[in-house]
Amino acid sequence: MMEKRLDSLEMMLMHNEAAIERLSQELHAQQKENRLLLNKLDLMESKLKTLSISVLAAESDETPPPHY
Repeated sequence: MMEKRLDSLEMMLMHNEAAIERLSQELHAQQKENRLLLNKLDLMESKLKTLSISVLAAESDETPPPHY
């Protein structure tokens, strides 16, 4: 009876260790992806800052419509 319980506990321990290893690998992959996405976000933010504030011309630069 005791040996059966020990075998059962050892099996649970092996499954838990495998699950922890899978979770650790998944966490590592997600952290890597997060770093990549943060780098891309930083790059996009810096590119947006270099663009003009508006893609529309200033009102003073606009030519009036022909009916004026």
